[in-house]
Amino acid sequence: MGIQIDVVAGYPINDEMERVLGLAEAVGEPVSVTFMWEGREESERAVLVPAATLALWEHWAPAAYPASGTGDENQAVAEEPELAHPKEFGAFTLFRRRVGGRTAVARKGVVVAELLDPHEAHWLQEKACNVRQGFMDPKQRAAFEDFLARQASLDEQ
Repeated sequence: MGIQIDVVAGYPINDEMERVLGLAEAVGEPVSVTFMWEGREESERAVLVPAATLALWEHWAPAAYPASGTGDENQAVAEEPELAHPKEFGAFTLFRRRVGGRTAVARKGVVVAELLDPHEAHWLQEKACNVRQGFMDPKQRAAFEDFLARQASLDEQ
């Protein structure tokens, strides 16, 4: 990932979520977040991706993140996904999807970012980058084909 920013949030209340989201929006890059939830011994790692950045990645990625690759090896296999009830934290509402494990972060009814599994975020960014680098828009493709047509063949050189 381009800029690596790590943030530890004790609990996404008050202005902690606003601070982290503001950081992600300001740099336009994902922010790695470690949540220290009350009542849990282990922390939860996620990547907060601004909505526009995620939309760009998903536009260029050739396919969805493979379901077999999701999940942490430390989690129990029989664990049921938690209920998808929205949770409000100050100005934000978190909508956890039962399938896929993503959490949408909404402010005033608008999704402004998503929390993704770090492996999924990395996979999406890599796939999008690879496809985007191999893409030429129609004008660029025509200019390149014209350039190649004007080149002398190897026999003539």
